[in-house]
Amino acid sequence: MAFARLPPHRDALGLIQMVTFRLADSLPAAVLEELRKDRSPRGDAHRRERVEAYLDDGHGACHLRDPVIAGIVERALLRFDGERYRLIAWSIMPNHVHLLSEMRPGHNLARVLHTWKSYTAHAANRALGRSGAFWQTEYWDRYIRDEQHLQNALRYIDGNRSRFSSAARRAGSAGGTPALPGKPHRA
Repeated sequence: MAFARLPPHRDALGLIQMVTFRLADSLPAAVLEELRKDRSPRGDAHRRERVEAYLDDGHGACHLRDPVIAGIVERALLRFDGERYRLIAWSIMPNHVHLLSEMRPGHNLARVLHTWKSYTAHAANRALGRSGAFWQTEYWDRYIRDEQHLQNALRYIDGNRSRFSSAARRAGSAGGTPALPGKPHRA
């Protein structure tokens, strides 16, 4: 399965990565185990589609539906844009985040992801008056192979209807409202 615990599958300067990371309770252990046992002939692609469908169904506490929490995450993503990475597109959904980014010299995807997740977990837990795991340790990453792949990834991310997203910012939204309900567009 294409979930990574430590380093991404490929990380190099100038490489654009699509990443999905999710809340700790968005995929229960039983679902993860079922996905790991999946021996579909379509392999990783089939498992990835199942994960996306499960996430889109909005399982778990969906803390990112709260505009305060989604705002914390969005501000963290934007904080070092242009310095440590170039953030190309993002969408903050109720229980997961999609993004496209390109790392800058001296920075790598695994470290940047750790920083985003660590900072936002502490801030979100404080805002929610809770403690414990906020993000799932694993994340999904895929490097963008060509222009068509990039366009498909952009359509997919922009198709996720969220007011905390690059698409909403381009449309003139300042954020501040929860993610809209509904299914994302499938690229």
